[in-house]
Amino acid sequence: MNVNKLKEKMTLHPIMTIMIMICFVIVLSGILSFLGIQATSRKISTSSLEYNIYISEINSLFSLSGLKYIFTSTITNFISFAPLSSLIIILIGIGVMEKSGFLKVAFTLLTKNAKKVNVTFVLVLISIILGMIGDLSFVILLPISAILFEVGKRNPAIGIVASFAGLTCGYGINVVFTSIDSSLLSLTTLAAHMLDSDYTLKTTSFIFIMFVVVGLLAFLITRITERNIVYKLSKYEALESEVLDELPLDKKQKKGLALAFLAFFCYFLIFLYNIIPNLPFSGKFLDNSQTFYIDKLFSYNSFFSSGFVFIVTTGMVIIGLFYGIGAKTIKNHRELCDDLGHSLDGTGRVIVLIFFASILLNVVKYTNIGNVLVTGLANVLSSTTFTAIPLIILLFVISAVSTIFLPSTITRWSILSGVTIPVFMNAGISPEFTQVIFRFGECITIGLTPLFAYYVIYLALLEKYNQNEKPVNILKAIKYQLPYVAATFVVLLTILIVWYILGLPIGVGTYPTL
Repeated sequence: MNVNKLKEKMTLHPIMTIMIMICFVIVLSGILSFLGIQATSRKISTSSLEYNIYISEINSLFSLSGLKYIFTSTITNFISFAPLSSLIIILIGIGVMEKSGFLKVAFTLLTKNAKKVNVTFVLVLISIILGMIGDLSFVILLPISAILFEVGKRNPAIGIVASFAGLTCGYGINVVFTSIDSSLLSLTTLAAHMLDSDYTLKTTSFIFIMFVVVGLLAFLITRITERNIVYKLSKYEALESEVLDELPLDKKQKKGLALAFLAFFCYFLIFLYNIIPNLPFSGKFLDNSQTFYIDKLFSYNSFFSSGFVFIVTTGMVIIGLFYGIGAKTIKNHRELCDDLGHSLDGTGRVIVLIFFASILLNVVKYTNIGNVLVTGLANVLSSTTFTAIPLIILLFVISAVSTIFLPSTITRWSILSGVTIPVFMNAGISPEFTQVIFRFGECITIGLTPLFAYYVIYLALLEKYNQNEKPVNILKAIKYQLPYVAATFVVLLTILIVWYILGLPIGVGTYPTL
Protein backbone atom coordinates (compact mmCIF):
# COMPACT_ATOMS: atom_id res chain seq x y z
CA MET A 1 0.00 0.00 0.00
CA ASN A 2 1.52 3.35 -1.08
CA VAL A 3 1.61 6.47 1.06
CA ASN A 4 -1.21 8.26 -0.81
CA LYS A 5 -3.64 5.36 -0.37
CA LEU A 6 -2.71 5.10 3.30
CA LYS A 7 -3.37 8.82 3.79
CA GLU A 8 -6.70 8.50 1.99
CA LYS A 9 -7.81 5.69 4.28
CA MET A 10 -6.74 7.64 7.36
CA THR A 11 -8.56 10.82 6.26
CA LEU A 12 -11.72 11.33 8.25
CA HIS A 13 -14.95 12.41 6.61
CA PRO A 14 -15.98 15.89 7.84
CA ILE A 15 -19.12 14.45 9.45
CA MET A 16 -17.06 11.94 11.41
CA THR A 17 -14.65 14.72 12.43
CA ILE A 18 -17.55 16.79 13.77
CA MET A 19 -18.92 13.78 15.66
CA ILE A 20 -15.51 13.31 17.33
CA MET A 21 -15.44 17.00 18.22
CA ILE A 22 -18.90 16.69 19.80
CA CYS A 23 -17.76 13.75 21.94
CA PHE A 24 -14.59 15.63 22.90
CA VAL A 25 -16.58 18.69 24.03
CA ILE A 26 -18.91 16.49 26.11
CA VAL A 27 -16.01 14.78 27.90
CA LEU A 28 -14.05 18.03 28.29
CA SER A 29 -17.05 19.79 29.82
CA GLY A 30 -17.34 17.00 32.38
CA ILE A 31 -13.66 17.23 33.33
CA LEU A 32 -13.62 21.05 33.56
CA SER A 33 -16.84 21.09 35.56
CA PHE A 34 -15.49 18.46 37.96
CA LEU A 35 -12.35 20.58 38.46
CA GLY A 36 -14.52 23.61 39.24
CA ILE A 37 -13.08 25.76 36.47
CA GLN A 38 -14.66 29.20 36.43
CA ALA A 39 -13.84 32.86 35.84
CA THR A 40 -15.17 36.12 37.32
CA SER A 41 -15.32 39.46 35.56
CA ARG A 42 -17.27 42.66 35.12
CA LYS A 43 -19.37 42.21 32.02
CA ILE A 44 -21.64 44.63 30.19
CA SER A 45 -25.19 43.34 29.79
CA THR A 46 -26.11 43.41 26.09
CA SER A 47 -29.74 44.11 26.99
CA SER A 48 -29.47 46.79 29.69
CA LEU A 49 -25.95 48.05 28.78
CA GLU A 50 -25.04 48.09 32.47
CA TYR A 51 -22.11 46.51 34.30
CA ASN A 52 -22.66 43.40 36.39
CA ILE A 53 -20.37 40.96 38.11
CA TYR A 54 -20.52 37.65 36.26
CA ILE A 55 -19.19 34.28 37.32
CA SER A 56 -18.71 32.10 34.25
CA GLU A 57 -18.85 28.40 35.04
CA ILE A 58 -18.61 25.26 32.94
CA ASN A 59 -21.87 23.39 32.40
CA SER A 60 -21.20 19.68 32.20
CA LEU A 61 -22.76 17.57 29.45
CA PHE A 62 -21.00 14.46 30.75
CA SER A 63 -23.94 13.56 32.94
CA LEU A 64 -27.46 12.19 32.65
CA SER A 65 -28.98 15.68 32.64
CA GLY A 66 -26.44 16.78 30.02
CA LEU A 67 -27.23 13.87 27.75
CA LYS A 68 -30.94 14.55 28.18
CA TYR A 69 -30.33 18.12 27.07
CA ILE A 70 -28.57 16.97 23.91
CA PHE A 71 -31.35 14.58 22.93
CA THR A 72 -34.22 16.94 23.77
CA SER A 73 -32.74 20.07 22.14
CA THR A 74 -31.22 18.59 18.97
CA ILE A 75 -34.34 18.72 16.78
CA THR A 76 -35.52 22.18 17.82
CA ASN A 77 -31.97 23.52 17.54
CA PHE A 78 -31.58 22.07 14.03
CA ILE A 79 -34.92 23.48 12.87
CA SER A 80 -33.96 26.96 14.10
CA PHE A 81 -30.35 26.74 12.89
CA ALA A 82 -30.01 29.94 10.82
CA PRO A 83 -27.44 28.71 8.24
CA LEU A 84 -29.71 25.81 7.21
CA SER A 85 -32.92 27.78 6.63
CA SER A 86 -31.08 30.69 5.03
CA LEU A 87 -29.14 28.44 2.65
CA ILE A 88 -32.22 26.48 1.53
CA ILE A 89 -34.20 29.67 0.85
CA ILE A 90 -31.33 31.33 -1.04
CA LEU A 91 -30.75 28.17 -3.11
CA ILE A 92 -34.38 28.33 -4.26
CA GLY A 93 -33.74 31.75 -5.82
CA ILE A 94 -30.37 30.72 -7.24
CA GLY A 95 -32.00 27.62 -8.74
CA VAL A 96 -34.43 29.68 -10.82
CA MET A 97 -31.68 32.02 -12.03
CA GLU A 98 -29.40 29.13 -12.88
CA LYS A 99 -31.93 26.80 -14.55
CA SER A 100 -33.48 29.61 -16.61
CA GLY A 101 -30.04 30.32 -18.04
CA PHE A 102 -29.71 33.84 -16.61
CA LEU A 103 -26.58 33.15 -14.57
CA LYS A 104 -24.83 31.46 -17.51
CA VAL A 105 -25.52 34.39 -19.79
CA ALA A 106 -24.83 37.14 -17.24
CA PHE A 107 -21.63 35.60 -15.88
CA THR A 108 -20.38 34.76 -19.37
CA LEU A 109 -20.80 38.39 -20.39
CA LEU A 110 -18.92 39.45 -17.27
CA THR A 111 -16.05 36.95 -17.54
CA LYS A 112 -15.64 36.18 -21.25
CA ASN A 113 -13.23 39.01 -22.04
CA ALA A 114 -12.11 39.79 -18.50
CA LYS A 115 -8.79 38.70 -17.05
CA LYS A 116 -9.12 35.96 -14.48
CA VAL A 117 -7.29 38.02 -11.88
CA ASN A 118 -9.74 40.90 -12.36
CA VAL A 119 -12.73 38.61 -11.85
CA THR A 120 -11.16 37.32 -8.65
CA PHE A 121 -10.39 40.83 -7.43
CA VAL A 122 -13.96 42.06 -7.98
CA LEU A 123 -15.38 38.98 -6.23
CA VAL A 124 -13.09 39.44 -3.22
CA LEU A 125 -13.78 43.19 -3.03
CA ILE A 126 -17.54 42.56 -3.11
CA SER A 127 -17.12 39.87 -0.43
CA ILE A 128 -15.32 42.28 1.91
CA ILE A 129 -17.78 45.13 1.36
CA LEU A 130 -20.90 42.94 1.49
CA GLY A 131 -19.93 41.95 5.00
CA MET A 132 -21.95 45.04 5.95
CA ILE A 133 -25.13 42.95 5.76
CA GLY A 134 -23.80 40.54 8.37
CA ASP A 135 -23.48 36.76 8.36
CA LEU A 136 -26.12 36.36 5.62
CA SER A 137 -23.45 37.46 3.14
CA PHE A 138 -21.93 33.96 3.50
CA VAL A 139 -25.18 32.31 2.41
CA ILE A 140 -25.60 34.61 -0.60
CA LEU A 141 -22.05 35.00 -1.89
CA LEU A 142 -20.55 31.52 -1.50
CA PRO A 143 -23.05 29.72 -3.80
CA ILE A 144 -22.93 32.60 -6.32
CA SER A 145 -19.13 32.65 -6.37
CA ALA A 146 -19.06 28.92 -7.15
CA ILE A 147 -21.34 29.40 -10.17
CA LEU A 148 -19.36 32.46 -11.31
CA PHE A 149 -16.14 30.47 -11.50
CA GLU A 150 -17.88 27.45 -13.00
CA VAL A 151 -19.29 29.54 -15.84
CA GLY A 152 -15.82 31.05 -16.29
CA LYS A 153 -14.49 27.49 -16.80
CA ARG A 154 -12.57 27.46 -13.52
CA ASN A 155 -12.86 25.24 -10.48
CA PRO A 156 -15.86 26.50 -8.44
CA ALA A 157 -13.90 25.72 -5.28
CA ILE A 158 -11.51 28.57 -6.13
CA GLY A 159 -14.40 31.01 -6.04
CA ILE A 160 -15.70 29.53 -2.77
CA VAL A 161 -12.27 29.70 -1.08
CA ALA A 162 -11.54 33.25 -2.32
CA SER A 163 -14.98 34.57 -1.38
CA PHE A 164 -14.82 32.94 2.06
CA ALA A 165 -11.38 34.49 2.59
CA GLY A 166 -12.77 37.90 1.66
CA LEU A 167 -15.74 37.49 3.99
CA THR A 168 -13.70 36.24 6.96
CA CYS A 169 -10.45 38.21 6.64
CA GLY A 170 -12.65 41.26 6.15
CA TYR A 171 -15.11 40.24 8.87
CA GLY A 172 -14.28 43.20 11.10
CA ILE A 173 -13.62 45.60 8.22
CA ASN A 174 -16.63 47.79 7.42
CA VAL A 175 -16.54 50.95 5.31
CA VAL A 176 -20.22 51.45 6.21
CA PHE A 177 -21.41 51.70 9.80
CA THR A 178 -23.26 48.44 10.46
CA SER A 179 -25.64 47.09 13.08
CA ILE A 180 -22.77 45.18 14.73
CA ASP A 181 -20.72 48.38 14.82
CA SER A 182 -23.66 50.11 16.49
CA SER A 183 -23.85 47.46 19.22
CA LEU A 184 -20.08 47.56 19.75
CA LEU A 185 -20.11 51.35 19.87
CA SER A 186 -22.68 51.28 22.68
CA LEU A 187 -20.54 48.84 24.67
CA THR A 188 -17.38 50.87 24.01
CA THR A 189 -19.07 54.10 25.07
CA LEU A 190 -20.34 52.58 28.30
CA ALA A 191 -16.87 51.21 29.09
CA ALA A 192 -15.27 54.62 28.35
CA HIS A 193 -17.68 56.27 30.77
CA MET A 194 -15.99 54.40 33.61
CA LEU A 195 -13.13 56.90 33.29
CA ASP A 196 -14.74 59.79 31.43
CA SER A 197 -18.51 60.21 31.76
CA ASP A 198 -18.58 62.79 28.94
CA TYR A 199 -16.75 60.66 26.36
CA THR A 200 -18.63 60.27 23.06
CA LEU A 201 -17.99 58.16 19.96
CA LYS A 202 -19.19 58.90 16.44
CA THR A 203 -20.38 56.60 13.66
CA THR A 204 -17.58 57.97 11.45
CA SER A 205 -14.86 57.16 13.99
CA PHE A 206 -13.30 54.33 11.96
CA ILE A 207 -13.91 55.24 8.32
CA PHE A 208 -10.36 56.27 7.23
CA ILE A 209 -8.52 53.18 8.43
CA MET A 210 -11.28 50.91 7.13
CA PHE A 211 -11.09 52.30 3.59
CA VAL A 212 -7.34 51.71 3.48
CA VAL A 213 -7.62 48.15 4.79
CA VAL A 214 -10.40 47.16 2.35
CA GLY A 215 -8.21 47.97 -0.66
CA LEU A 216 -5.13 46.27 0.76
CA LEU A 217 -7.00 43.10 1.74
CA ALA A 218 -8.73 42.82 -1.64
CA PHE A 219 -5.37 43.04 -3.42
CA LEU A 220 -3.71 40.64 -0.96
CA ILE A 221 -6.42 37.96 -1.10
CA THR A 222 -6.57 38.13 -4.91
CA ARG A 223 -2.82 37.68 -5.19
CA ILE A 224 -2.78 34.69 -2.83
CA THR A 225 -5.70 33.11 -4.71
CA GLU A 226 -4.06 33.40 -8.13
CA ARG A 227 -0.53 32.55 -6.98
CA ASN A 228 -1.30 29.84 -4.46
CA ILE A 229 -4.83 28.46 -4.19
CA VAL A 230 -5.36 27.95 -7.94
CA TYR A 231 -2.50 25.45 -8.00
CA LYS A 232 -3.61 23.62 -4.86
CA LEU A 233 -7.03 22.77 -6.28
CA SER A 234 -7.42 20.13 -8.96
CA LYS A 235 -8.96 20.89 -12.34
CA TYR A 236 -12.73 20.87 -12.54
CA GLU A 237 -14.58 19.17 -15.38
CA ALA A 238 -17.71 21.22 -16.03
CA LEU A 239 -20.70 19.70 -17.77
CA GLU A 240 -21.53 20.93 -21.26
CA SER A 241 -24.75 22.52 -19.99
CA GLU A 242 -22.94 24.46 -17.27
CA VAL A 243 -21.04 26.82 -19.55
CA LEU A 244 -21.95 29.11 -22.43
CA ASP A 245 -19.46 29.32 -25.29
CA GLU A 246 -21.41 31.29 -27.88
CA LEU A 247 -21.22 35.08 -28.04
CA PRO A 248 -22.78 37.36 -29.17
CA LEU A 249 -26.14 36.54 -27.65
CA ASP A 250 -29.16 35.66 -29.75
CA LYS A 251 -32.38 37.71 -29.77
CA LYS A 252 -34.13 35.54 -27.16
CA GLN A 253 -31.25 35.88 -24.69
CA LYS A 254 -31.10 39.65 -25.20
CA LYS A 255 -34.85 39.92 -24.67
CA GLY A 256 -34.57 37.78 -21.55
CA LEU A 257 -31.84 40.00 -20.13
CA ALA A 258 -33.83 43.16 -20.89
CA LEU A 259 -36.96 41.81 -19.18
CA ALA A 260 -34.98 40.51 -16.20
CA PHE A 261 -33.25 43.81 -15.54
CA LEU A 262 -36.43 45.83 -16.06
CA ALA A 263 -38.38 43.61 -13.62
CA PHE A 264 -35.60 43.69 -11.05
CA PHE A 265 -35.25 47.47 -11.39
CA CYS A 266 -38.94 47.91 -10.55
CA TYR A 267 -38.63 45.49 -7.63
CA PHE A 268 -35.53 47.30 -6.38
CA LEU A 269 -37.25 50.69 -6.50
CA ILE A 270 -40.13 49.36 -4.38
CA PHE A 271 -37.65 47.82 -1.95
CA LEU A 272 -35.51 50.98 -1.81
CA TYR A 273 -38.51 53.24 -1.15
CA ASN A 274 -39.47 51.09 1.81
CA ILE A 275 -36.10 51.54 3.53
CA ILE A 276 -36.05 55.34 3.09
CA PRO A 277 -37.51 57.13 6.13
CA ASN A 278 -39.65 60.26 6.29
CA LEU A 279 -41.24 60.09 2.83
CA PRO A 280 -44.98 59.58 2.12
CA PHE A 281 -45.84 55.92 2.81
CA SER A 282 -42.11 55.03 2.93
CA GLY A 283 -40.00 53.26 5.54
CA LYS A 284 -42.29 50.28 5.95
CA PHE A 285 -39.30 47.93 6.31
CA LEU A 286 -37.74 49.92 9.17
CA ASP A 287 -37.94 49.74 12.95
CA ASN A 288 -38.64 53.38 13.76
CA SER A 289 -38.23 52.81 17.49
CA GLN A 290 -34.43 52.89 17.02
CA THR A 291 -32.17 55.98 16.95
CA PHE A 292 -29.51 55.16 14.37
CA TYR A 293 -30.65 54.45 10.82
CA ILE A 294 -28.54 51.30 10.69
CA ASP A 295 -30.39 50.02 13.77
CA LYS A 296 -33.73 50.88 12.18
CA LEU A 297 -32.64 48.75 9.26
CA PHE A 298 -31.09 45.78 11.05
CA SER A 299 -32.82 45.58 14.43
CA TYR A 300 -34.59 42.34 15.31
CA ASN A 301 -37.98 44.04 14.98
CA SER A 302 -37.42 45.49 11.51
CA PHE A 303 -39.07 43.82 8.54
CA PHE A 304 -35.89 44.35 6.54
CA SER A 305 -33.77 42.35 8.98
CA SER A 306 -36.22 39.52 9.66
CA GLY A 307 -37.23 39.17 6.02
CA PHE A 308 -33.92 39.94 4.30
CA VAL A 309 -33.26 36.40 3.07
CA PHE A 310 -36.74 36.15 1.58
CA ILE A 311 -36.39 39.64 0.06
CA VAL A 312 -33.19 38.59 -1.71
CA THR A 313 -34.65 35.24 -2.79
CA THR A 314 -37.75 36.94 -4.22
CA GLY A 315 -35.49 39.25 -6.22
CA MET A 316 -33.60 36.24 -7.58
CA VAL A 317 -36.82 34.46 -8.55
CA ILE A 318 -38.06 37.60 -10.34
CA ILE A 319 -34.80 37.86 -12.31
CA GLY A 320 -34.82 34.18 -13.28
CA LEU A 321 -38.53 34.13 -14.11
CA PHE A 322 -38.54 37.20 -16.37
CA TYR A 323 -35.34 36.10 -18.08
CA GLY A 324 -36.90 32.70 -18.69
CA ILE A 325 -40.06 34.30 -20.12
CA GLY A 326 -38.07 36.50 -22.48
CA ALA A 327 -35.57 33.81 -23.51
CA LYS A 328 -38.31 31.13 -23.75
CA THR A 329 -36.48 28.89 -21.27
CA ILE A 330 -39.49 28.95 -18.91
CA LYS A 331 -42.62 28.15 -20.89
CA ASN A 332 -45.18 27.38 -18.19
CA HIS A 333 -45.77 27.28 -14.45
CA ARG A 334 -44.67 23.65 -14.20
CA GLU A 335 -41.19 24.49 -15.47
CA LEU A 336 -40.98 27.38 -13.00
CA CYS A 337 -41.91 25.08 -10.10
CA ASP A 338 -39.30 22.55 -11.21
CA ASP A 339 -36.67 25.29 -11.40
CA LEU A 340 -37.38 26.33 -7.81
CA GLY A 341 -35.90 23.08 -6.57
CA HIS A 342 -33.03 22.86 -9.06
CA SER A 343 -30.25 24.01 -6.73
CA LEU A 344 -31.50 21.71 -3.97
CA ASP A 345 -30.76 18.60 -6.03
CA GLY A 346 -27.97 16.58 -4.45
CA THR A 347 -27.91 18.58 -1.22
CA GLY A 348 -28.58 15.57 1.00
CA ARG A 349 -24.97 15.39 2.20
CA VAL A 350 -24.94 19.14 2.76
CA ILE A 351 -27.99 18.95 5.03
CA VAL A 352 -26.53 16.04 7.02
CA LEU A 353 -23.29 17.99 7.47
CA ILE A 354 -25.21 21.05 8.67
CA PHE A 355 -27.21 18.83 11.05
CA PHE A 356 -24.10 17.62 12.88
CA ALA A 357 -22.59 21.11 12.82
CA SER A 358 -25.72 22.42 14.56
CA ILE A 359 -25.26 19.81 17.30
CA LEU A 360 -21.61 20.83 17.77
CA LEU A 361 -22.45 24.51 18.12
CA ASN A 362 -25.32 23.71 20.47
CA VAL A 363 -23.21 21.63 22.87
CA VAL A 364 -20.35 24.16 22.85
CA LYS A 365 -22.74 26.99 23.65
CA TYR A 366 -24.37 25.01 26.47
CA THR A 367 -21.05 24.10 28.12
CA ASN A 368 -20.05 27.79 28.35
CA ILE A 369 -16.43 26.89 27.64
CA GLY A 370 -15.97 29.83 25.27
CA ASN A 371 -17.29 32.38 27.77
CA VAL A 372 -15.04 31.06 30.54
CA LEU A 373 -11.99 31.18 28.26
CA VAL A 374 -12.67 34.73 27.08
CA THR A 375 -13.33 35.86 30.66
CA GLY A 376 -9.99 34.37 31.67
CA LEU A 377 -8.25 36.23 28.84
CA ALA A 378 -9.96 39.45 29.95
CA ASN A 379 -8.53 38.95 33.43
CA VAL A 380 -5.06 38.45 31.90
CA LEU A 381 -5.45 41.75 30.08
CA SER A 382 -6.59 43.55 33.22
CA SER A 383 -3.47 42.49 35.13
CA THR A 384 -0.94 43.36 32.42
CA THR A 385 1.63 46.11 32.81
CA PHE A 386 2.10 46.48 29.06
CA THR A 387 1.71 49.87 27.40
CA ALA A 388 1.80 51.24 23.85
CA ILE A 389 2.76 48.74 21.11
CA PRO A 390 3.08 45.62 23.36
CA LEU A 391 -0.42 46.34 24.68
CA ILE A 392 -1.77 46.66 21.12
CA ILE A 393 -0.20 43.33 20.17
CA LEU A 394 -1.58 41.64 23.31
CA LEU A 395 -5.18 42.69 22.58
CA PHE A 396 -4.77 41.76 18.92
CA VAL A 397 -3.66 38.24 19.87
CA ILE A 398 -6.30 37.87 22.60
CA SER A 399 -9.02 38.89 20.14
CA ALA A 400 -7.75 36.36 17.58
CA VAL A 401 -7.50 33.50 20.10
CA SER A 402 -10.85 34.18 21.76
CA THR A 403 -12.60 34.25 18.36
CA ILE A 404 -11.74 30.60 17.81
CA PHE A 405 -13.72 29.51 20.88
CA LEU A 406 -16.38 32.24 20.96
CA PRO A 407 -17.07 33.58 17.44
CA SER A 408 -19.89 35.92 18.49
CA THR A 409 -18.44 39.44 18.17
CA ILE A 410 -20.93 41.18 20.45
CA THR A 411 -20.71 38.51 23.19
CA ARG A 412 -16.91 38.67 23.21
CA TRP A 413 -16.81 42.46 23.32
CA SER A 414 -19.40 42.55 26.11
CA ILE A 415 -16.93 40.46 28.13
CA LEU A 416 -13.71 42.18 27.05
CA SER A 417 -14.70 45.84 26.71
CA GLY A 418 -15.29 46.48 30.42
CA VAL A 419 -11.67 45.56 31.11
CA THR A 420 -10.02 46.52 27.84
CA ILE A 421 -11.25 50.10 27.37
CA PRO A 422 -10.16 51.39 30.84
CA VAL A 423 -6.75 49.68 30.52
CA PHE A 424 -6.15 51.24 27.09
CA MET A 425 -7.42 54.67 28.13
CA ASN A 426 -5.02 54.63 31.11
CA ALA A 427 -2.28 53.83 28.58
CA GLY A 428 -3.30 56.86 26.49
CA ILE A 429 -4.95 54.83 23.70
CA SER A 430 -8.38 55.95 22.50
CA PRO A 431 -11.47 53.72 22.86
CA GLU A 432 -12.06 53.99 19.09
CA PHE A 433 -8.61 52.61 18.27
CA THR A 434 -9.06 49.91 20.93
CA GLN A 435 -12.25 48.75 19.20
CA VAL A 436 -10.43 48.70 15.86
CA ILE A 437 -7.70 46.47 17.35
CA PHE A 438 -10.36 44.10 18.68
CA ARG A 439 -12.12 43.89 15.30
CA PHE A 440 -8.89 43.42 13.35
CA GLY A 441 -7.93 40.56 15.67
CA GLU A 442 -11.10 38.60 14.96
CA CYS A 443 -10.41 38.83 11.21
CA ILE A 444 -7.45 36.50 11.70
CA THR A 445 -9.23 33.43 13.04
CA ILE A 446 -12.96 33.69 12.28
CA GLY A 447 -12.36 31.72 9.07
CA LEU A 448 -10.50 28.93 10.87
CA THR A 449 -13.00 27.94 13.54
CA PRO A 450 -15.65 25.29 12.91
CA LEU A 451 -17.53 26.92 15.81
CA PHE A 452 -18.46 29.81 13.53
CA ALA A 453 -21.99 28.95 12.40
CA TYR A 454 -21.45 29.84 8.73
CA TYR A 455 -18.20 27.90 8.46
CA VAL A 456 -20.34 24.85 7.70
CA ILE A 457 -21.69 26.57 4.55
CA TYR A 458 -18.12 26.95 3.29
CA LEU A 459 -17.31 23.33 4.08
CA ALA A 460 -20.58 22.02 2.61
CA LEU A 461 -20.16 23.87 -0.70
CA LEU A 462 -16.57 22.67 -1.07
CA GLU A 463 -17.88 19.14 -0.66
CA LYS A 464 -20.76 19.78 -3.09
CA TYR A 465 -18.36 20.75 -5.90
CA ASN A 466 -15.75 18.17 -4.96
CA GLN A 467 -15.14 15.77 -7.88
CA ASN A 468 -12.62 13.59 -6.08
CA GLU A 469 -13.53 10.37 -4.33
CA LYS A 470 -11.73 11.68 -1.27
CA PRO A 471 -14.02 14.04 0.74
CA VAL A 472 -13.03 17.59 1.65
CA ASN A 473 -12.35 17.30 5.36
CA ILE A 474 -12.20 20.09 7.89
CA LEU A 475 -8.40 20.18 7.99
CA LYS A 476 -8.15 20.60 4.23
CA ALA A 477 -10.79 23.35 4.26
CA ILE A 478 -8.80 25.14 6.98
CA LYS A 479 -5.55 24.56 5.09
CA TYR A 480 -6.91 26.51 2.12
CA GLN A 481 -7.43 29.52 4.41
CA LEU A 482 -4.03 29.46 6.14
CA PRO A 483 -2.14 31.52 3.50
CA TYR A 484 -4.79 34.23 3.74
CA VAL A 485 -4.70 34.17 7.53
CA ALA A 486 -0.90 34.46 7.73
CA ALA A 487 -0.81 37.37 5.28
CA THR A 488 -3.76 39.13 6.93
CA PHE A 489 -2.14 38.75 10.35
CA VAL A 490 1.04 40.49 9.19
CA VAL A 491 -0.74 43.23 7.24
CA LEU A 492 -3.35 44.16 9.86
CA LEU A 493 -0.90 44.15 12.77
CA THR A 494 1.57 46.23 10.75
CA ILE A 495 -1.15 48.75 9.88
CA LEU A 496 -2.15 49.07 13.55
CA ILE A 497 1.42 49.66 14.69
CA VAL A 498 2.25 52.10 11.88
CA TRP A 499 -1.02 53.97 12.41
CA TYR A 500 -0.28 54.26 16.12
CA ILE A 501 3.32 55.43 15.65
CA LEU A 502 2.40 58.04 13.03
CA GLY A 503 -0.71 59.15 14.90
CA LEU A 504 -2.83 59.15 11.75
CA PRO A 505 -6.58 59.80 12.11
CA ILE A 506 -8.58 56.55 12.08
CA GLY A 507 -11.81 58.40 11.34
CA VAL A 508 -13.39 61.83 11.40
CA GLY A 509 -11.88 63.61 14.40
CA THR A 510 -10.56 60.41 16.02
CA TYR A 511 -6.96 59.30 16.54
CA PRO A 512 -5.13 56.28 17.99
CA THR A 513 -4.25 58.21 21.13
CA LEU A 514 -6.28 60.36 23.50
